[in-house]
Amino acid sequence: MKKGFTLVEIMIVVAIIGLLAAIAIPSFMRARLTSQQNACINNLRQIEAAKDQFALEQGLTNSAPITGADDTARFTSLVSAGGATGYIKAFPICPASTNVAATGARTAAMSASDYTVSVIGSNAVCIRVPTTHVLR
Repeated sequence: MKKGFTLVEIMIVVAIIGLLAAIAIPSFMRARLTSQQNACINNLRQIEAAKDQFALEQGLTNSAPITGADDTARFTSLVSAGGATGYIKAFPICPASTNVAATGARTAAMSASDYTVSVIGSNAVCIRVPTTHVLR
């Protein structure tokens, strides 16, 4: 008598693995989206903290614009202003973005294509997913 698995046994194992995958994949995707949302909201908090610190040091009030004509210049002023460290340690990039450099370097243009830095007193906005990546 030969030892081995029958076709029915193999089919049952494959069906069980398929059922487990059907249960696990949606949960994984939901967890991935939630973690991206939380990371983006934390980026928005850091941008707002940098804007607040910038406003305090520059003596700006609500509705005052951040230095720079566009978002790229505003991110550059928040990261490089205020000495060697600046107000933000690095240019923030939304985790849901496909905006990743091949070298891994982050630039002000990348941040500006993911986030809108508005005037003092109003929250920054995520451009990639503005409906769920919201700082409240």
